[in-house]
Amino acid sequence: MRKWTGIAAGLVLAGCAGQALAAPPSEQQVRQLMDAVGMGRMLSQMNSQMAGVMQNALPCVPASYWQGFVDANATNQLIGRMVPVYQKHFSAEDIDGLLKFYRSPLGQKVITQMPATMAEGMQIGKQWGQERGQQMIAQLQSQGTLNQQGQCPAAGAAAKPAPAPAPAAPAKKK
Repeated sequence: MRKWTGIAAGLVLAGCAGQALAAPPSEQQVRQLMDAVGMGRMLSQMNSQMAGVMQNALPCVPASYWQGFVDANATNQLIGRMVPVYQKHFSAEDIDGLLKFYRSPLGQKVITQMPATMAEGMQIGKQWGQERGQQMIAQLQSQGTLNQQGQCPAAGAAAKPAPAPAPAAPAKKK
């Protein structure tokens, strides 16, 4: 029995050691993956959208500032900060597999179709959340937990502190 326990423990340790010894991806591998999935293009678009929102919110800032704010250098800085995250969570072998996938026809289809798929999914999720919220409100109203406006009913007098009792009149001496 001890022999089998020792063998099992050895296999578990060997498996864990194999995972711990997996080579992390190089910065070049991670950057290749980001390039394959169009990360720079997506981040640049996000940066432009953010600048547009900020320009509307801050009309006193000249347009020339926002044109300088949206630059490739900022996107490259962000990608540089993201590389260690990928290196932490993926091995070199993982990144190689992802590169093969995203460079394949199916991977390219995922890249092109995912934005629309996610947008449609978010709309469905939003609608589902609204329906669930309405169901919850209706159920709580029918139970009397919420009033007809969907709010907690005022507790009325119970919510107000009771007035302090009036001081007792002194007893009359007879």
